[in-house]
Amino acid sequence: MNKLWCGMAVALLVSAAGFELRAATAFEQNRKLGRGVNIIGYDPLWRSRDQGRFQEKHFRLLHEAGFNSVRIVLQPFRHMDAGDTLPETWFATLNWAVSNALANKLVAIVDLHEFQALGEDPPKYRAKFLSFWKQVSARLRQAPPEVYFEILNEPNKGLTPELWNDYLRDALQIIRETNPRRTVVIGPASWNSIDQLDKLQLPGSDRNLIVTVHYYKPMEFTHQGASWVGLQDKTGVAWNGTAAELKQIEQDFDKAAAWAKQHDRPIFLGEFGAYDKGAMESRARYTAAVARAAEARGWSWGYWQFDSDFILYDIPRDAWVAPILKALIPAK
Repeated sequence: MNKLWCGMAVALLVSAAGFELRAATAFEQNRKLGRGVNIIGYDPLWRSRDQGRFQEKHFRLLHEAGFNSVRIVLQPFRHMDAGDTLPETWFATLNWAVSNALANKLVAIVDLHEFQALGEDPPKYRAKFLSFWKQVSARLRQAPPEVYFEILNEPNKGLTPELWNDYLRDALQIIRETNPRRTVVIGPASWNSIDQLDKLQLPGSDRNLIVTVHYYKPMEFTHQGASWVGLQDKTGVAWNGTAAELKQIEQDFDKAAAWAKQHDRPIFLGEFGAYDKGAMESRARYTAAVARAAEARGWSWGYWQFDSDFILYDIPRDAWVAPILKALIPAK
């Protein structure tokens, strides 16, 4: 085993051994995710740890605030060499993130977030996609069951529902060669849309899968002012928690819940939130409504995101964004 992983493997040997005795069900694993947060996707620490905004203390702060998991957002393609191999420095940073999450009692989802490249040209990036999972699954094969793999964030565009079903099966086969019991997170195409669940085809014999969906409806509210979705000129949209607004969430989530019951699969709401350009009162109200609707159905969730935008924690001020934190983790 590569020595970067030796320390973690030895330290967590007891936990991993316990997993061999009785593998937790996907539903039990989903409950462990509980309330989570997306982290470090756009952090400069991937260029250099010295430049990192996210620090070791933030894992502790997340745990102390009441969060149960982190979704570690990875964009590895730019770090691969001509042979699609990741450098040791990249694995050292991943090791740091996973180890610190586990040390602070946070379940860690290793999320491949290269949705833009794969969406624009699936055949071009297929080799990198599969190479990533071959390398990462081998490196993490002795990690404890509190480390999950998410095959790809938000498959979209050229990665059609039909093609995505092929790609996910290929990646899952690679993962299962070294991680036969690892919990794997997989979502539907069209940006992990709830409305596309019926097109997702999972291998029926593999029961250690968690299905993820993302929720940002209505986009005119959650992404107001966001240039990357063409809403840069759309501002001043409120979300008041009216009966009609709440009913829309209920209807969308009930649709997903019905699919989950039919297919006997647990649901992880992997992303939700409202962009910082909206009024804070509306954003907090919306965030709380979505989180409570997910919890009412027994789903786990992961808020988008700790830093960068949609922020939960103001790193320059070294302080929580209090209304968003309260919306996610209500005071008891």
